[in-house]
This record gives sequence, C-alpha cells and structure tokens, in this order.
Amino acid sequence: MKMPKEPIETIMFAPCGMNCMVCYKHCYHKKPCAGCLNSDAGKPEHCRKCKIKECVGKKGVSYCYECSEYPCKQIKNLEKSYNIRYGASLILNSQFVKENGLNKFMKQQKEIYTCPNCGGIISIHDSECSECQWQVK
Repeated sequence: MKMPKEPIETIMFAPCGMNCMVCYKHCYHKKPCAGCLNSDAGKPEHCRKCKIKECVGKKGVSYCYECSEYPCKQIKNLEKSYNIRYGASLILNSQFVKENGLNKFMKQQKEIYTCPNCGGIISIHDSECSECQWQVK
C-alpha cells in the first residue's frame, strides 16, 4: 500500500496515540484495517476488543489525552510495550497532537513513515516498507 499523496486522514489517529496508517495490519492486509475509529472490518481480535477504545467511548472523549486520568494504567502499559518493542512513544504522539493539532502530527508522520525508495508505508511494527520490503536499519 502506497502512502497517499494527500495528508494522512486524521481519522487514522487512534485514541491511544497510535497512527493506524503505519500499523502492520493496515500496511499488509489484503483488505487493510480502516483504523481504530472506523469499522472493525479487517481488524485483529485484540483491536476489536480494545479496552482503551471502549474506555474513551464510556468517558465521552475522543482521545485518551483528553481524560482527567491520563495517562492511566492501560496507557502506561501500552506505552512501555511500544517503547521497548518499537522505539515509539504513544504518549509523545498524544502530547504532540495536543500541542500542535492532528493535521501537523499526520504531516510529520507521513514524512517519517514514507519509504524513500518507492513511496510505500514503513510499518512501525517491523520497520519494513509495505511495497518494496526495504528495511529501516
């Protein structure tokens, strides 16, 4: 899947701070996941049953950083996992969005995760291009 020429749609920003556009499910699935805030079609089970998504719905906020309990235990656990496994920070993503807006964040993400060889999407989960399999070293 190629990175779109236009900015990444803001609907691809998940409540937890993840950019769904760079998720391996979105990059490689024949019918890509439409993102956390869209339908459950194409999503793995753990995403369909996401407690964080359920929580923001119950609390009436769109994003976790809007909650008075942020960062909660669920976010801290996910943050630790993303830090260790992918060298990424969902809390920093959320902070950037809070301070600069979703459009600026998605523009920044497009610059970071567009393959320099072919314009494909570099997955945050395996650092590999969705099109040419170029690997970030």
